[in-house]
Parts: sequence; C-alpha cells; structure tokens
Amino acid sequence: MAGRPFYEFGPFRLDATGRLLFRGTEPVLLPPKAIDTLLVLVENAGTVVDKELLLKQVWQGAFVEEGSLTRAISVLRKALSNEKDGQEFIATISRRGYRFAVPVTLVENGAPELRTGPVPTVTQVSPKRHIALLVAGAVVAAVLTVIALLNIGMLRNGLRDRTTPAIHSLAVLPLENLSRDPDEEYFADGMTEELTTELAQISALKVISHTSVVQYKGTKKPLPQIARELGVDAVVEGAVERSGDKVGISVQLIEAPSDRHLWAKSYERDLRDVLELQREVTHAIVDEIQAKLTAPEKNRLASVQSVNAQAHENYLRGQFSLEKGELKKSIAYFQKAIQEDPNYAPAHAGLANAYISQGQPWFGEGDLRPKDVFPQAEAAASNALQIDPSLGEGHLALARAIQLYDWNWPAVEKEYRRALELNQNYALAHNFYAEFLQQMGRNDEALEQTRRAVVLNPLDSNAAANLGFDNYTARKYDVAIQEFQKVLKFDPDNVGVHVGLGWVYEQKKMYPEAIVELQKAVTLSHRNELTLASLGQVLAESGRRQEAAKILQELKHRSEQRYISPCLLAMVQIGLGERDQAIASLEQAYDNRDQWMLYLKVDPHMDSLRTDPRFQDLVRRVGIPA
Repeated sequence: MAGRPFYEFGPFRLDATGRLLFRGTEPVLLPPKAIDTLLVLVENAGTVVDKELLLKQVWQGAFVEEGSLTRAISVLRKALSNEKDGQEFIATISRRGYRFAVPVTLVENGAPELRTGPVPTVTQVSPKRHIALLVAGAVVAAVLTVIALLNIGMLRNGLRDRTTPAIHSLAVLPLENLSRDPDEEYFADGMTEELTTELAQISALKVISHTSVVQYKGTKKPLPQIARELGVDAVVEGAVERSGDKVGISVQLIEAPSDRHLWAKSYERDLRDVLELQREVTHAIVDEIQAKLTAPEKNRLASVQSVNAQAHENYLRGQFSLEKGELKKSIAYFQKAIQEDPNYAPAHAGLANAYISQGQPWFGEGDLRPKDVFPQAEAAASNALQIDPSLGEGHLALARAIQLYDWNWPAVEKEYRRALELNQNYALAHNFYAEFLQQMGRNDEALEQTRRAVVLNPLDSNAAANLGFDNYTARKYDVAIQEFQKVLKFDPDNVGVHVGLGWVYEQKKMYPEAIVELQKAVTLSHRNELTLASLGQVLAESGRRQEAAKILQELKHRSEQRYISPCLLAMVQIGLGERDQAIASLEQAYDNRDQWMLYLKVDPHMDSLRTDPRFQDLVRRVGIPA
C-alpha cells in the first residue's frame, strides 16, 4: 500500500495522507487536532478508544487538559452530524472514551467508492475492484494520450480550462474562529489580515483589501455572489484555532464562478512559526493558480523567520483595538509587543499608526496637538524600517507622519511610492497617496490612485467617497455630487459623504440643500467639530449669521478644553466675513503644524482669501509647490 489510505463513511471521505475530510467533493474545514482525533477514531472504528490513548496519540505526550479532547470531539460532531449531539457518528462511552459508531470502508490506492451495509470495523477493497480500478485508470490514460496526440485544440483547451482555471484576483474571507471564544476573535481576524497581506505582495495577483472582505464575517451568502460583489476569480476561506503554544489553520481555495474547490489543506505549527505557516499557505495557493513570482517574491516566500509568540499576540491585539478606534488600548498593546521583542518591526509600525490616529479629528480619542503625537509616530515608523526596510506598513506610516507634520513633500512621495512598490495591492497606501496628490493639486494623478484604491477595496464607502472629494477640490462639482450620491445608495448614514455634499452645494450656492446635508452630518456625528464648522460657514453665507455665531462660540469653548483645529474656526470666520480673525486662526494652525493646512492650495473654502498677501505667505511657508 503506497501512502496512507482513504476512509469512507456515510457521505464523507477522509484523506489520511492529506489529513482532509470531504463531504462529497467539498472539503470540511477542521483544525489539525480535530482531524488527528478523527483519524484515530476512524482507524479504530467499532471499538472503544480510551481517552488516555486519544490524548497520547493526538497530542503526543504534550501536557494538555481533557478539555482539549472534549473540544475536538465537539467540533467533529458538529461537522459530521445534522443532529444536535452528533452521537450517531461519535458515541461517548461513559468513564472510558469514545467509539466511532458508523461503518467505515478502507480504500487503497484507488478512487474511493461508498460502501453500504453494516461494516463493524475497517474493511479493505477487494482485489477484483482494485483490478477494475486499474483497468479504468489505464483506459482514461489512453484516451487522454490519444487526445494529446491528435492535438484537438478546442477539446484540449477546454480540458485545461476546467482543470486549471485562470485566476488573477482573489479575496481571503474571514477565517472562522474555531475556539468559539469571543475573546479569541482578535486572533482569527489578525491571521486573516496577515494572510491577506502575504498574498497581496504577489504582484501577479489582485487581492482585495481586508476592509472590504471583513464585511462577510458570518455571512451565509453563496461564494459566487461574494466573488461577484468583490470582483474576484477565486476566494480563500478557512478556519483557525489557537491552543496553548500551537496554532492550527485549515484553508481551501475555491474557483468563484463555479463554486469549485481547487485545493485544501490543514496545517499546525508552533506559534513562533506563524509567519512561516502563512508563507507556506501563500506559496501553496500561488503554486495552485500558477501565478508567476518575481525573484524578490520567491526569496521572501522562501525565507524562514520565527517570531516571539507573546509579541505577536500583543501585536494582533493592538491591531484589533486600533481597528475598533480604541487608540489608547492599541498603543498599550503595541508597546507590550515591543517590550517582548524590540526587533519585531510590525509592532513599531502598528504603534506609529496608532499615534497617527490620535492626531486625526475623526477618532474619538483623536484630539491631541500634532506636536504631541506625530513626532512619536515618525520615530516609531523609523524604528520599524531600521529593523525591516522591506516592511510596506512601515513606509506607509513614515509617509503619513512626514506628510502630517514635517511637510517634507519629496520625502513623503518617496515613502508612498516605496510602500506601493512593495505591495501594489495596498489599498490604504493608494488611498493616502491619492490624498497627498490631491493636496499638491495633482488632480488627475489623485483620481487615478483613488480609483485603484476603490478597485482593491470595493465595499469601503469611505474609499468610494474619496472620488467625490477629489472632484470637489478639482472644482468638478457636478461630478462630485454624482460620486457622493452613489455612495449614499449603499451607505446612507456616511457622515463624510453628507459633509462632502454640503460643501459641494455650498460652492454651487445651493444653501438650503447644503444646510440639510450638513445638519444630517452634525446629527449622525454627534456634533463632531468638522461638521459643526462646515454648517456654521454655510449658515453664515446664507444670511443666518446669528446661528453661525453660536456655532463659532461653541467651537471656541471646546478649544479651551482640548485641541480643536484652528482651521475649523477659520471656516466659520470666513463665512462671517471676519477676514482678520480667519487669518489669525490660520496662523495659529500653522504654528501647530495642523493637518488642515495641507489643503490651503486646493480647498474652495479658502477662495475668498486667496488675494490676501498674508494668506499667500502662509501657502508659501507650508511649502506646497505652485
């Protein structure tokens, strides 16, 4: 017998060599320890397997609690059975262990075929059937040889298309958290994002951003529908479980239009080898779809690098908190990761991103002065790149920190370009590079980058809204309205889109429409300062000066409690015609290295000040090229 056999029972086929379970032709995702447990039970079908023996064979002498075995049995019963307790497949024998209770057929060296009837133990395929299988295989081989010799083009190409579909784009669906513990969601989400990043660095592939794909977490949508919505040829789905110092992951590659399974495999590694595991999965997928690798990509996938397990865990927790906007918590986790392993570059890049978010006005905790956060962000990003110059996340973080504080425009563009060289599928880098180009007044280039970001992140309404903002600063107001209204069709409560529409209507002197949109934004954002300033400016321009003055007073009062961008005060002051006060507010913003100063060149709100020499001097000092 060459290799390990196939086992068949009920509608299932267990590939002992590949350690994969199939229901019909579809793989059933199971963690490695569950597969190992199933193999032991199936190989001893009809007899009682003691718990001690299962623990010894599956966990191979490692100290584990009996609860680990209980969880594995629970996972198996759920996967195998439609019944509530799954006892019809795996019976519990009180005080002893478990018994695999259904008939099992052993298939050697041939295509498995379901056997029916009561088979109390494992049986082998008869010699007659074995000979028949060999004959059938020889016939098939002969037919294929004739086809090849005759060189029947259409038939040959059709066979190739069915066996090796052309795959140029894919998405990694959220990995299922097999632990069922909500506290472990950070690990499953983190593993999904890291696997997405690994695949995204393959230049021959288009890989959809995790931001769009995460929306399918827990969804019951058919895979072909998901693929159509994301615009991909294939999807990767799977499950992950962490147990002690081990991590198990099961993944499968599915051709999207036909919902056909192309490849599946289960892995188990020590937590310190998690990066090697992700690269092995990536390499297997790339081989399956026959994607061409560049020399640097081959070298990167071949490199072996271990990580400090505790540092990696804290990093994933930091990323999880950052995505939820829990900035102080994320900073604490990233700092813990760095303490565990000072040479763990992703943790430094994560810390830089958390600091940058603290300086952003849209975050609940993003109310610190630029000088209090951006120098720390730049230092953390620089540390990341000193450790790993090939880390795209580090280059993006450094670009953002320099852009928002140092205002060294050549250095900013250099870092953005390097981030995109390392990962052309980096949707966030395309997005922020587009923002930089917009601020520089390079409108066509900005739109090109924004469109690329939308292709890679098709379900992110904020990415789509940037098409509206690009056209707004390019003074293409009607096009901007169209883009914003497209977003509202699938995200009617997007605050940024209502703000954008309000700005566009303001420039078109459509004040009633602008006020309606900005009042929605104020309500949805719980009176965020940007929405208030935008409403205040429109109210002032439309003649409702008293209401605008009230908003200005509210903003001034808030600025006494915490940092509020002086540029927001200037917006209302411009609407009220208070030119001197507006220039003074902008001077204060310049002294603070405020990020809204980067839009001086292109922001239509500032048009009434453009002939003022004091304003022109401010633009010159910010250093944006003419």
